Amino acid sequence: MSLGPVLLLDSASLYYRAFYALPESMTAPDGRPHHAIRGFLSMVDALHHTYSPSGLVACWDFDWRPQWRVDLMPSYKTHRVLETTAEGEFLEDEPDSLGAQVDALAELLDVSGIARIGIQDFEADDVIASLASQISGDVLVVSGDRDLVQLVNDAKHTKLLLAVNGGMSKWPLLDEQGVVDRYGVHPSHYVDYAILRGDPSDGIPGVPGIGEKTAAALIGAFGDLDEIIKAASGVPVKPMTPRFAGLLTQHESDLRVARQVATAVRDLEIEIDARIPSAPKDPDRRLELVSSWGVARFLPKWM
Repeated sequence: MSLGPVLLLDSASLYYRAFYALPESMTAPDGRPHHAIRGFLSMVDALHHTYSPSGLVACWDFDWRPQWRVDLMPSYKTHRVLETTAEGEFLEDEPDSLGAQVDALAELLDVSGIARIGIQDFEADDVIASLASQISGDVLVVSGDRDLVQLVNDAKHTKLLLAVNGGMSKWPLLDEQGVVDRYGVHPSHYVDYAILRGDPSDGIPGVPGIGEKTAAALIGAFGDLDEIIKAASGVPVKPMTPRFAGLLTQHESDLRVARQVATAVRDLEIEIDARIPSAPKDPDRRLELVSSWGVARFLPKWM
């Protein structure tokens, strides 16, 4: 049995990465693009080869824009909304050829017996955060989403493999010191750092005039958001200036809302067997899927 970490995959982050990294000219026998499936399987196989995981969970976005987060912050991920249905459901602006590949990939993972979990009204980030909180032993979160930096925790043996530019060999593997080196703040302060500087990818506006360096400097000098707001109400001490103090006081309520929105939920009750199965759950259906999508040679042998 492997003694490696449990891999918690931010699945959407990885299949979107594959979709945009590989050409759409990669197709199934019937001509459908299969590049997102192919790239996802290749990445997961490379992760397995590199880290010899003791378990693996494909964490899924059952709700990529939960209503409770939108109620708190209407701007949340608005740039990703294609349209809103009559029932009030938000439809994501998804590339035309991706949807069918995502459905096929989800079924392929299921029939292979690979744990795949999503929770209605919550994002994959929340699933990952909750699993990381309850798993004993080493955990490796794999995502291109910087929001998950907040989960890095040496005491909980939780690291983040940040899927950013370049191939997997160039992705930074972050522990607490790695986060400090990269962003200038401890992971426990990353949410406050992110909401101060803003996060356009999630529609979080931040405080005008406060960028990454200033956000890190304020956190370094005063601590978390509560202490920064307290410092803004007193006599300005560097790096707090009268201008920053005024801006922080003006945007205090927005920052507190943004903190709720940006903080991953860690207490979802999830029961799941993360162990990698020794045999597929439904080998016949798996064979049908890999044949129809033309990905048989990209299916990992261990899967």
